[in-house]
Amino acid sequence: MPVSRRSFMLFGAAAVGVAGSLGGVIASPRPPARFTDEGDCPVHGYGRLVEDPEGLLDLPRGFRYRMFSREDALMSDGNLVPSNHDGMAAFPGRGGASVLVRNHEVDVGDVAEDGLTPVRHVGGRVYDPEALAGGTTTLVVNHDRRLIHHGVSLAGTLDNCAGGPSPWGTWLSCEESSKTIGKRHGYVFEVDPLAGGNPVPIVAMGRFDHEAVSFDRQGVAYLTEDADSPHGCLYRFIPDRALGGRGSLHAGGRLSALAVPGLGTDLSIVQTPGMLLNARWIEVPNPDPADGEMLVREQVIALGAVPIQKAEGTWADPDGSIWFVSSRGEGPDANDEEDRSAAEHSGQIWRYDPDAETIELVALFPKGTPYDEPDNIRSLSR
Repeated sequence: MPVSRRSFMLFGAAAVGVAGSLGGVIASPRPPARFTDEGDCPVHGYGRLVEDPEGLLDLPRGFRYRMFSREDALMSDGNLVPSNHDGMAAFPGRGGASVLVRNHEVDVGDVAEDGLTPVRHVGGRVYDPEALAGGTTTLVVNHDRRLIHHGVSLAGTLDNCAGGPSPWGTWLSCEESSKTIGKRHGYVFEVDPLAGGNPVPIVAMGRFDHEAVSFDRQGVAYLTEDADSPHGCLYRFIPDRALGGRGSLHAGGRLSALAVPGLGTDLSIVQTPGMLLNARWIEVPNPDPADGEMLVREQVIALGAVPIQKAEGTWADPDGSIWFVSSRGEGPDANDEEDRSAAEHSGQIWRYDPDAETIELVALFPKGTPYDEPDNIRSLSR
């Protein structure tokens, strides 16, 4: 009797024998989380969201928000707040203040064709003088959540989407575009919350369509790639100067990509929460390809790395686990060839165990559930 995708997921490890092709790649199954297509999810924690009469942000009862630094508002440095706020993190500032470093996912086409507000160039903070597009702004907020100062901290970059905080308290801003404007793009940049951004790219962390980055306890970095034709990958960067502090990532390191021996397809094929898969890492032959050379993902997929559709957020647990997200899988029947994947889903959340060298599918969102397409992620200690 044929087994549907939904039945495969609900029956968990027992379905592995029916699936067959996954049997050789599984480390050991765990009891699966049970989801249904009906979206019948209980409400825990702070309760249900209360509709905001202003139509801006729904919050649980008893919560409130304060809004500042809106798009096109005048900043302290005389520039306008750029468009497309994206990944960001908060850091301790002086005198009890908090410092927020904020990405702006702006491309040159967004400015020329759609009229979005770019990150303006400021002296000493510009990577590519010909790229009037993305970058970061830095905001200082006092103890009662009131804005003290905001201004440009990194400019001349493209599509600064996500990134992540470093173990030494700086922000790594990731370009989700590997175009060439005046200079080549597709890099990671470091922004000090107090001293501002370093416009020199961290070339050893690779030139590709970066999404997010996280670090384990040994100072090893994990980077996601949101790309298609082919799909992106999950990468591991072992620095030559691990935990070396601000600027240390420029000293170089080794970049590799995640592989699942025996899988033979992309990660969307795994539909059983709780399933553990063996993992290994494939070294990237050329982390900084020039235009016209094989893309980083093309290099490693040809060597056996596993493609991941919409590889988005990543975060590190205090226990050393690395979490990462595949926002969706369009399935083999997707209209556009570049969107096709081995199986269909509306989100996978994975956990990588560096000690055991396994990845675990922690959660799966089937098509039709009310919560779908997870993006950035923040894990909590267990």
